[in-house]
Amino acid sequence: MDSPLRPASTLCRSPDGDADDGNALPSGVAEPTLAEFFAATVTDGAVTGFVCSQLAAVVASGKPVLWVQDRLTQRETGKPFPPGLPQGLKLILVTVNRAVDVVWSMEEGLNCSAVGAVLGEVWGDPAALDFTATKRLAMRAEAHGIPALLIRRAAQPNLSAARQRWRIASLPARLDPDDNRAPGAALWQADLFRARGRAPGQWVAGPGPAGVVLSHHLHMETGHSPALRATG
Repeated sequence: MDSPLRPASTLCRSPDGDADDGNALPSGVAEPTLAEFFAATVTDGAVTGFVCSQLAAVVASGKPVLWVQDRLTQRETGKPFPPGLPQGLKLILVTVNRAVDVVWSMEEGLNCSAVGAVLGEVWGDPAALDFTATKRLAMRAEAHGIPALLIRRAAQPNLSAARQRWRIASLPARLDPDDNRAPGAALWQADLFRARGRAPGQWVAGPGPAGVVLSHHLHMETGHSPALRATG
């Protein structure tokens, strides 16, 4: 049977048995900088689950998350569904017409110390979301110590100043411990294809009490699940 999901701070082993230093893995929590998250397909909700699972520290702080959507994203994927969000998460939802308004709203939110994190959703590859705009977001997030999280759908990973860039896809859920015919906790394929200060890599991820849990092994309680090899 494959090894279970473990917190990113523990020692993980790759499928070939070589040990990897867990300290080299991403932390699993939102960091005070700009991170981009690309959905594998436009309708895949995995990217939203992955991002929200990084907000455990924000929930514990009691501060709200400023969540900004452009109207096309909201029309295609819907508004955030509160019962599906982390318990206790406070949300300020802003809907704007254009990508440039998303960027402006995120910048203004990052100036506010009462906000725990700023999350933006942008559809496609608008000209307003260029390297200069992402550089401003990254610098403002780092200057004020507030995570800036940007969800991208129907988008290409063009030039960006984001410190982390992820590609997220759904995997079959883990088995429910009380009913093996029912879906259990979510699992995601998490591909960190660009990062500053750490090597890129690919992991199986799932929600944990303190953030995203990363592992090099897929644990499905079936004994024959495939494993994902880390590239970093």
